[in-house]
Amino acid sequence: MFGPKRIDRQDGAINDERGDGMGKSTQQAIRLGADIGGTFTDIVLDLNGTLFSTKVLTNYTAPEQAILDGIETVCGEAGIDPSALELVIHGTTLATNALIERRGAKTAFITTEGFRDVIEMRTESRFDQYDLNLKLPTPLVPREDRFPVAGRIGAEGQELLPLDEAALEALADRIAAGGYGAVAIGFLHSYMNPAHERRAREILSRKVSLPISISSDVSPQMREYERFNTVCANAYVRPQMEDSLARLQIRLAEMGATCPVFMIHSGGGLISLETAAEFPVRLVESGPAGGAIFAADVAKRFNLDKVVSYDMGGTTAKICLIEGFAPKTARSFEVARTTRFAKGSGMPISIPVIEMIEIGAGGGSLAWVDAMGRIQTGPESAASEPGPACYQRGGERPAITDADLVLGKLDPDNFAGGAIRLSVANSEQAIQTEVAGKLGLDSLAAGFGICEVVDENMANAARVHAVENGKTIGDNVMIAFGGAAPLHAARLCEKLGIDRCLIPQGAGVGSAIGFLRAPFGYEALASKVIRLSGFDANAFNTLIAELTETAMGFVKSGSAGEIRREVTAFMRYSGQGWEIPVPLPDRPFTAADADVLRGMFQSAYAEFFGRAIDGLGGLEVEIVTLSVKAEDIRPAPARVAMIDTGAAMAAPTTRAVFDPAQGAMLPSAIIERSAIEPGQRVEGPAVIVERETSTVVTTPFDAVMQPDGTLMLIRKEQVQ
Repeated sequence: MFGPKRIDRQDGAINDERGDGMGKSTQQAIRLGADIGGTFTDIVLDLNGTLFSTKVLTNYTAPEQAILDGIETVCGEAGIDPSALELVIHGTTLATNALIERRGAKTAFITTEGFRDVIEMRTESRFDQYDLNLKLPTPLVPREDRFPVAGRIGAEGQELLPLDEAALEALADRIAAGGYGAVAIGFLHSYMNPAHERRAREILSRKVSLPISISSDVSPQMREYERFNTVCANAYVRPQMEDSLARLQIRLAEMGATCPVFMIHSGGGLISLETAAEFPVRLVESGPAGGAIFAADVAKRFNLDKVVSYDMGGTTAKICLIEGFAPKTARSFEVARTTRFAKGSGMPISIPVIEMIEIGAGGGSLAWVDAMGRIQTGPESAASEPGPACYQRGGERPAITDADLVLGKLDPDNFAGGAIRLSVANSEQAIQTEVAGKLGLDSLAAGFGICEVVDENMANAARVHAVENGKTIGDNVMIAFGGAAPLHAARLCEKLGIDRCLIPQGAGVGSAIGFLRAPFGYEALASKVIRLSGFDANAFNTLIAELTETAMGFVKSGSAGEIRREVTAFMRYSGQGWEIPVPLPDRPFTAADADVLRGMFQSAYAEFFGRAIDGLGGLEVEIVTLSVKAEDIRPAPARVAMIDTGAAMAAPTTRAVFDPAQGAMLPSAIIERSAIEPGQRVEGPAVIVERETSTVVTTPFDAVMQPDGTLMLIRKEQVQ
């Protein structure tokens, strides 16, 4: 366990007027964020604006135990009893890991007759059309567990064929005796008319005591493959998540913490435990979403409208573009991709999500040599059990942390404030056995090779993400956080041509801090094809009102404050296969707004693709999906004036650290972060150390302490 750390409130970042879910001022609230990661569980306690944090190795057998251990640590440091907690906000990778590692429940999938194989046939798209040995994820539900039932809803929502209720009665008996842990129901066009799915759930629930997920509740959007896969994923992880969340609530109560517990969902808002247990697929990207919110908050403080967030933990690295102080969002994403960076090679999940690119590149990611003699890293991770070789917990294969240690980036006697003693000998032996010996290198050269490969993989991920969004990565300021990101951020900036990088206070537990700054929010979606040539304003307003009621209902269950509504239409030219988001004004619409909507779409289309399509016989424009996002309003954080330079700080001690630019071990300043005053400058090469991470300042960079305690890495030639 990492020892507790106190983060004094220098920046006013935790300055919400309210937002604890109970209508109280957070100036008086005692809140806790808990982020279960693949390697570490991060705990942050906000005691009236002062943060106390710790990191605990994740317990895979009982994930809630790490949270309880962390709570005891930070509460002890803060001098309070767990019973004083007024709110716990939790995020987890458990749902993600269950999907990737196939550790979910045996699931029965009931679908429309003739569509049994949709989740296996996928779509006609091939992410690599010339690869005859294309490898795709295996469906979560095997064919023998997929059951077709007669009955058909049409594309307009009309019943074309009655539901075969007798077949469902017989199927219920078969499922009850089949050893299943969950049931998913996905019928054709249920997003237009959910009557058949709801009736099927009613019939099954009379005989089957299992959680039943229906696609019209989980993901009421068109495109049956994505919708069916999403409801299967929800059912697949639901028993495990229900059990885990129930255990957490019970264990918290046993230690005296009887406060409300909320979850952060993939879209970056907070939802109740009950909602999370029913729709656990919404938690698949909950931890990374907290990190994106953390980075967006930092961007607001420094008034930076073009930011790339870089979150590297123990298992994965995440890259997210943040523009206009808000992370980019999407309606769907993929998990368990079989080919890195290749869209279409994973399992699609159709839920609102903060859009980011994620790769298996964390401190615990294992290094190996492939058949062509190339160093590779990840996606397999040493995680917390057994951990990297240097942890001395039984790991024998080299991880990124082992390479960092051999290169001098980490102090073996002061890792995690001395809570974990690292073995250089173990790291060198693991690297020699698995990498260096196979390539005829010494352990130092092999360690450099391992770090270069993982840094280049992350740089490629950032380039791909930027290009896919029509952006130039070098135009951004980087915000780096997570336990491993500050170790690699400067080198990553070198590769990407980025001149400035911010390392905020609490960077090692950034996602958990992000939980504390997340709004109560929910996004409701519905697919309904609406052609502007036949625009019905009354029906349009009614649909928006229904979605608003759904979204507002979720938000009001946890917030008593003022709520903001955002309405988005996903539109296309008729005949196109995909849509673009078009933000709509928050007001009632009239028949005359058909032309307004067309103009808004064409402007958005031109922004996306360079020009709108005009002069082709007046192409029809249609709305395919409507989204209403509701969230409670939070005041903006206090602004911070960025400092570009300052007086150079003398180094109290030095140690040899490998510098990539020079390709050699160089004497580098070793400075405690807490010893640097605002406006002081640390010249690279240097390592700035704190309990939960270390910031490596490579030769091309200096580090300047900002007024709020944030470190800024800045290229030497840009220092004023």
